[in-house]
Amino acid sequence: MRVRNINGASADICPCGGWLQHWKKFSRQTSTYCPVESCAEKAEAGAHVQKDGSHDERWFIIPLCKKHNAETGETLTINSTVTLVPAIAGTTCGK
Repeated sequence: MRVRNINGASADICPCGGWLQHWKKFSRQTSTYCPVESCAEKAEAGAHVQKDGSHDERWFIIPLCKKHNAETGETLTINSTVTLVPAIAGTTCGK
């Protein structure tokens, strides 16, 4: 799956205790490593992404390492087993 990292979304607030916690809670997955192809770094951030090449403009959260999280606007190929969690706190954890 290909996603695009969204620039400037880190200022958004999630009541889960952070976007990585939000992803863990709603994906029901755990992530030790960054899901970007050929990356073996530790996943340390909940990153805001959009599906690349899709008309779907929704924002999602996935875990990424610091390096890939800093690559805003870049298209990333990620492991297909990673669940994309909606980044809308009001309809998930904000209820």
